[in-house]
Amino acid sequence: MFSGIVDAIGQVQAMETSSNGKTLVVRAEGYWTDVATGASIAIDGVCLTVTRVERNDARFDVITETLRRTTLGGLRTGGLVNLQKSLAVGDRVDGHFVQGHVDAIATIDRVERSAADYICWFVPDASAMSYIIPKGGVSIDGVSLTVAEVRDDRFSVALIPTTLERTSLGNKGEGDRVNIETDILARTVVHHLQSLGQVDGAGGLTLESLRRAGFVSAD
Repeated sequence: MFSGIVDAIGQVQAMETSSNGKTLVVRAEGYWTDVATGASIAIDGVCLTVTRVERNDARFDVITETLRRTTLGGLRTGGLVNLQKSLAVGDRVDGHFVQGHVDAIATIDRVERSAADYICWFVPDASAMSYIIPKGGVSIDGVSLTVAEVRDDRFSVALIPTTLERTSLGNKGEGDRVNIETDILARTVVHHLQSLGQVDGAGGLTLESLRRAGFVSAD
């Protein structure tokens, strides 16, 4: 389990073909000193297991299914990735609970820059939109963010300067692909309502569906 607060930015040193997918090598100076083999690390929001640490480099096995369902299959030597170590008992959760299980890939549709704002619009796989709600949580390449607006097949987030400086999102532009993990609470509620027949697969959450299911008062 993670919080979506990025610890460091790593640089891809290699993507080597292996018998069951790829071996990913990530460099981050001083980051791996307390990381043991078998530890879980979120890389661009994807939970991976450390197979070996060699000074400033760590190695990870990435299976074919993960390569297919996330953006990790498109990583190239020299690329930057967001890193986060798993939460320990008693840690502060300054973001929101993130599992490191990617729900969908999204494409950056538009970036709106002004003196006051930096707004990114994302178009995810259609299956994820049911779980994207205004002011709800969403993890984008492992970064915990708040959904600003939802419109049909897309949603936006506002990025503050600190996020742009301390994560790889500051290097992303229109047309780039990112990993999306929707909020676990939203997924749980939607799944429950679907089991009751209150929402269809693409309908998502509405105030009326929540009211019918007893989550919202009729007053």
